[in-house]
Amino acid sequence: MFTLDELALPIIAAPMAGGASTPELVAAVNAAGGLGYLAAGYRTAAAMAEQIARTRELTDRPFGVNLFVPTATDPAELAALPAYRAELLPEAERWDVTLPERIAPDDEDWAAKIAALLADPVPVVSYTFGLPTRQEAGALRAAGTAQVATVTSVAEARAAAELGMDGLCVQGPEAGGHRGTHTVKAERGTEPLRDLPLLDLLARVRVTADLPLIAAGGLGDGPRIAAALATGAAAVQLGTAYLLTDEAGTSAPHRAALADPAFTETVRTRAFTGRVARGLRNSFTDRHADQAPHAYPEVHHLTAPLRAAATGRGDTQTMHLWAGTAFRQARPGGAGELTARLWRDARH
Repeated sequence: MFTLDELALPIIAAPMAGGASTPELVAAVNAAGGLGYLAAGYRTAAAMAEQIARTRELTDRPFGVNLFVPTATDPAELAALPAYRAELLPEAERWDVTLPERIAPDDEDWAAKIAALLADPVPVVSYTFGLPTRQEAGALRAAGTAQVATVTSVAEARAAAELGMDGLCVQGPEAGGHRGTHTVKAERGTEPLRDLPLLDLLARVRVTADLPLIAAGGLGDGPRIAAALATGAAAVQLGTAYLLTDEAGTSAPHRAALADPAFTETVRTRAFTGRVARGLRNSFTDRHADQAPHAYPEVHHLTAPLRAAATGRGDTQTMHLWAGTAFRQARPGGAGELTARLWRDARH
């Protein structure tokens, strides 16, 4: 079974759902001695399997697959969807976009993905938004797959350790994209320690769970990587740093926004998907702030046509532009070269 000790460099390319994580990016990071992840979130089981097959064509080194763990939406949050749809209608009408009136059941088939990963095991599976059942975790373990839980608090780390996870990805609030909290209640910030900066959270989790830790969130350069490793992480995970690389599937407008000096900060918002995620602050996040209900994936499907239209026309003021706090340190170039440079800078 894969362990982090096998890596030549303790650097992991984070799974970035929505297209940024590609088999080519995984292979490039692997070739440099790190670990690349595919993102199965937003994808069907069949699409996930296609990416796994393509990755195996490009690399014979270990790689990971990340899964979004499904969670039931509170009926009260579902009841708020029509009001949020009404709030978005003026924008949709302005751009001749039709928003769905009824959200169909999600097309992400959790059971099918687990079955596919049991039939054709991969070296590593990681989880976002929660944990698998004990039975699912046991089956994947028996198949020889190492499992990593994304955690954002000491309580989540403890639960993951009790389930028998092989490692923990400790995600600080600085991270770009979705916050990996396990429940909506937790996402609302009822746990005081949830928004601890990464290094503080890492130190607390280290004394709670005797497992290899992967640090994630705002690690855009060598000094930050070195600090995370010195605090007890066995490896670091970066996503935003790879968004501008040649192999990433980042859209052209997203790439342009990351380099545009007009974008000066990131914010956390539910406006696009119904789960808290960090991205570049733009007009859409300002207009809708946190008016969206805590309803994932329902809000994700509701806003999907609007987001697709915005991306198609290069409207960076309406798109979701996931990015962490270290977005200014993202640079274009080869992902393998970036991985080597980050490690070189961290060692120095």
